[in-house]
Amino acid sequence: MAKRTTVVVSQSPSKNPAKRRLEEDMIAGLLFENGIDVTVIPNLYDIKPDSTGMLALSGISGNMIVCSWLYERAAHWILDRNNICGIVGETLLRADDEDDEDDDEFEDESDDKERVIETREIPNRKIYCIDLRISEKADEYIEEIKRIHSELNTQIVQLGDLTSRNGSSLPVVNGPSPEAVARMNNPTNDTALAADGNGLAAPAESNGSANVTRIEPDEGGRRWYPVIDFSRCTNCMECIDFCLFGVYGVDNVDTILVEQPDNCRKGCPACSRVCPENAIIFPQHKTPAIAGSLESAASMKIDLSQLFGAPESGKSAEEIAAQERDEQLLMAGRDAVGMSVGMPKRQADKPAGPKDDLDKLIDQLDDLDI
Repeated sequence: MAKRTTVVVSQSPSKNPAKRRLEEDMIAGLLFENGIDVTVIPNLYDIKPDSTGMLALSGISGNMIVCSWLYERAAHWILDRNNICGIVGETLLRADDEDDEDDDEFEDESDDKERVIETREIPNRKIYCIDLRISEKADEYIEEIKRIHSELNTQIVQLGDLTSRNGSSLPVVNGPSPEAVARMNNPTNDTALAADGNGLAAPAESNGSANVTRIEPDEGGRRWYPVIDFSRCTNCMECIDFCLFGVYGVDNVDTILVEQPDNCRKGCPACSRVCPENAIIFPQHKTPAIAGSLESAASMKIDLSQLFGAPESGKSAEEIAAQERDEQLLMAGRDAVGMSVGMPKRQADKPAGPKDDLDKLIDQLDDLDI
């Protein structure tokens, strides 16, 4: 039996008419597709963990296709930080300037380091993230969604055949908790939600064609906070040492997490610059590498200051980060700290060796105490 696939459309926060038209054209194009349900939510990055939109997403335990105005990587890890986890699904829609080889280079260089993702259990379902900035044509997204849906059901049929031959059972993906279902049955919008047999969030009445559920925006406005890519993070804790605003914390097994996201200073991406693995994303930043594009995967081979949007400053990424942090400290009525706080690990990793002329000059300046 074919499984239903949920398509999530995360609306643009800008309310741009062209973007709204693209979103609505996609939704209209999926209305008569068998086996597809559509959930329309506010901007994924802005919605809070206890909002109706996040509750709706939490109720989807099957395969999911998330279409948002964010980089794919950013969207995936926003979902992950809200415990909406799954295997990364590969899409065929790519921006013209996107280079998959960069990601391969990153993986080749990082094999000797343990990533946080390796210690976690991932649910047996796929999450596909599609960037709505790739094309202005709704048909291209619709065709890709249909392709993914067909591919997923082909896999299910193949697994079913294998199971019938081997006499074993298929892996079971848990449905939403009773509490989540109870809360979703009383959302703030006019459409009641219920969990179908596959644990998918869908309107109470279902048929072969697409069901559309719309979640109205909650009050709260735009947000700004870091998102951690745990496929890169090594739990080195440099971010928690560097940030002086209480944004980061650790969980019960001492793994780094964004504990107080709304403590983050709006517009400040400083911690992303000091992360040695480029694992920290600010999805709304204007610089692609900070916002979650794949080009940051190649940053180990190029000047970080150029990658992170300061090609002519002459400063390193760490110096830029310290300057940005100082600006935020001063705005908050606190003292600037420069490079003296949150950098010891990075300095300690430098190999010991004979001092060159520059080192000797710096020592002489230090002796002068000026």
